[in-house]
Amino acid sequence: MSRTEAHTNDVAVDVRRLTRRFGNFIAVDDVGFQVRRGEVFGFLGPNGAGKSTTIRMLCGLLSPSAGSATVGGFDVGSNPDGVKTSIGYMSQKFSLYEDLTVEQNIQFFGGVYGLEGKRFDTRKQWALEMAGLLGKEQLMTASLSGGWKQRLALGCAVLHEPPIIFLDEPTGGVDPVSRRKFWDLIYLLSSQGTTVFVTTHYMDEAEHCNTIGFIYAGKLIALGAPTELKHRLDAFAIYEVSCDRPVDAMEILQRQPWVSETSIFGSAFHVTALNIRNAAGKIRAALRAQRIAINSLEKILPSLEDVFINLIAEEDGKKNGIPSR
Repeated sequence: MSRTEAHTNDVAVDVRRLTRRFGNFIAVDDVGFQVRRGEVFGFLGPNGAGKSTTIRMLCGLLSPSAGSATVGGFDVGSNPDGVKTSIGYMSQKFSLYEDLTVEQNIQFFGGVYGLEGKRFDTRKQWALEMAGLLGKEQLMTASLSGGWKQRLALGCAVLHEPPIIFLDEPTGGVDPVSRRKFWDLIYLLSSQGTTVFVTTHYMDEAEHCNTIGFIYAGKLIALGAPTELKHRLDAFAIYEVSCDRPVDAMEILQRQPWVSETSIFGSAFHVTALNIRNAAGKIRAALRAQRIAINSLEKILPSLEDVFINLIAEEDGKKNGIPSR
């Protein structure tokens, strides 16, 4: 696909049957999806699922073994340098130089991106304001709090105003208030037309993405808006159970033919049951038959975490030859 075609179709990232092998190991297996321009696209999956390998290919840092992808209209296989000119990237680990001041970090990245003169001065001022660091230009970066560091890293990643930015676990290790402020910046960039491709382990953050792709064992097993993905559990009802022997209770319920999945949630656990008549009564009866005292049992709305736990259980069942319930 040419750059013109990609822009005409309003597609910022176009991934088709993307595959990456390392010897006999398939890290990314026949993955395909599209990200619209100006969209916040959440890419989720457990550690080792293939998230980082996919991002490395999409950033032009790793060649695909098969399939194709265009980012900003540039082919990641044949024109990785073109890809790099159209993106900003913020890694999972803090990517700035802690032995430099705030201003020196901005100057360094401005030089990397070829910014100079009036444009650099304008973007530097923007980055300082965006990060909340005006008047703190001479502070050593190592002395900043986690939230300030993340905002400064974001400012440096988009200093050159790229149309697409990749954020790999950008809010890991920062407090909830800083996380919220960081996401406010993501929404601001998106509202201005920047495409944001973000990986996160936080389900509350994923709820605010326009589209979510869930990768597991190298395969894309779900794709859609948060509400759309939750509708995948329409055939089931989710119950939160608190009892005196939760581990035993989960094992008992998991053996029931009308139960799809059980999973720990804090001091309680969730039961995904077929949406049948009196499922709550069946849960009570199964536990009371084993002399398990129930403290509370409540039907709840499914969360994205419920969706993903059930998706993983379904995929693992397929591998083990167990039909889905």
